[in-house]
Amino acid sequence: MPEFSVNATRVDPYKNFKFRVKWDNKYVAGVDKISGLKRTTEVVQHREGGDPSTSHKSPGRTQYEAITLERGLTHDTAFEDWANKVWKLGAGPGAEVALADFRKEIIIDFFNEAGQKVLSYRVHRCWVSEYQAVPDLDANADAVAIEVIKLENEGWERDLSVVEPLEPS
Repeated sequence: MPEFSVNATRVDPYKNFKFRVKWDNKYVAGVDKISGLKRTTEVVQHREGGDPSTSHKSPGRTQYEAITLERGLTHDTAFEDWANKVWKLGAGPGAEVALADFRKEIIIDFFNEAGQKVLSYRVHRCWVSEYQAVPDLDANADAVAIEVIKLENEGWERDLSVVEPLEPS
């Protein structure tokens, strides 16, 4: 396991606007928002038969919340291509789902203000449970059209090989 370097002079937390998402060994263009990585472990309460007044708590099943990725609508088809592996209308009976490769491992890389990678998370066995190809349209709005995918996953872990870099002066 690698040793962590500690930058004793850094007191500012990292900003949340420098990140990139990677799947199939390439960064996905234009992702501008990612929901947080969150897991919840159920609490199992039990008590001993001879002690009715005290309950004990143990960890139960852990669930990982879905991750939402958003980006401005462009001609890049990465979101749509992945969503079509889960369900493609008109693909023919038995071919609507690409069972062999509808799941992907994704990587979320986090960068400091100098563009140095400071954190990386691997998210396991992701698949698209929701796909929004086009947002609500409003001729009176002054907004970017946003494309959205919601990724179910089976857990995530921090990549411990990514250590704190020496910051440029």
